[in-house]
Amino acid sequence: MGLGETKIRNYEERRDRAQVEDLERRCEVGPAERMFLFTDTMGDAICRIRNSPMYKMLVAEVDNQLVGVIQGSIKVVTVRKPPKDLAKVGYVLGLRVSRLYRRRGIGLKLVRRLEEWFVDNQVDYAYMATEKDNEASVKLFVDKLSYVKFRTPAILVNPVRRRVHLPSSIEISKLKVEEAEILYRKFMASTEFFSQDIDRILRNKLSLGTWVAYPRGEKWKAIGPEGLVENRNWAMLSVWNSGELFKLRLGKAPLSCLVYTKGSRVVDRLLPCIKVPTIPDFFRPFGFYFMYGVHREGDGEITGKMVRTLCNYVHNMGRKTKDCKVIVTEVGGCDTLKDDIPHWKLLSCPEDLWCIKGLKKEERNSLHELTITPPSRALFVDPREV
Repeated sequence: MGLGETKIRNYEERRDRAQVEDLERRCEVGPAERMFLFTDTMGDAICRIRNSPMYKMLVAEVDNQLVGVIQGSIKVVTVRKPPKDLAKVGYVLGLRVSRLYRRRGIGLKLVRRLEEWFVDNQVDYAYMATEKDNEASVKLFVDKLSYVKFRTPAILVNPVRRRVHLPSSIEISKLKVEEAEILYRKFMASTEFFSQDIDRILRNKLSLGTWVAYPRGEKWKAIGPEGLVENRNWAMLSVWNSGELFKLRLGKAPLSCLVYTKGSRVVDRLLPCIKVPTIPDFFRPFGFYFMYGVHREGDGEITGKMVRTLCNYVHNMGRKTKDCKVIVTEVGGCDTLKDDIPHWKLLSCPEDLWCIKGLKKEERNSLHELTITPPSRALFVDPREV
């Protein structure tokens, strides 16, 4: 089949929305040999970037047919870059190319055009995330576009099932947005990729709130402008309702997963007293909560229990939300928090892959030092980029 010239242009909602949604529904996310997901943007093709400070979507056309899309966003985050340890970064996401037009350089052209937009806006680094074993994506970004493997965070997924009992020894309180912002800026500002516009994230309508856990019997003191906390042991997290933006649907899964899903539901209905863990029906569109800004201070064992309690509190919240089937979070690969966050290994990804590229001469020269620096335990994952 002959190919006409590939045209890259800005996304136009009236002209392109239907075609982009169709392409999104037809393109799987994840390596086909394991399992993959399909995305339903529910009529808003740019829903995944709309809440970012700056964003752009590009489309690729061949013979007046839309065959590819890509999205990008720009923000300022914390990186280990003296003297300010701040950088403007551009996030590459949502790269999709129609199956019939793959391996023809269209994805390469889309990324390069998006990088031009980054450069025009003085972006220091471009970065992207993919599955570690997604060979096509790694080959494109690392081999052809000179991105460097940077971090391997863990994506932790916990299905929403029966209500979880919360320990009576732990108190949970919801913080005001102003209090949450003060705490995040005091305790997580030095965390890798911490978003400098955390106030905008917390005030977004999709951010359901921030909760803090501390020992019952203690009083959570009002937080002053300096973020002083008198409690010795405490933990906090925030929740983002991603299901309001888009839905997911499982398109393929291992036979063992299918058998367990169906079998556990049968047992659960017939013998509920056995309490076999049930996997929700992921083959129909579902939403999810994303937990971000998970942080703790104090004794590890005590605060670990607090983190688990907060996560289970969010799980119980999810039970009250229609179509919320899973609770998701992403933490640094070396972060000990992952041992205290409830999740199922069957559904989780222990090693996601982040790749990064310097777009300015100075950043390209310092990139090697940045990537060889041992990763910090904590990593801030922006809920707007999930």
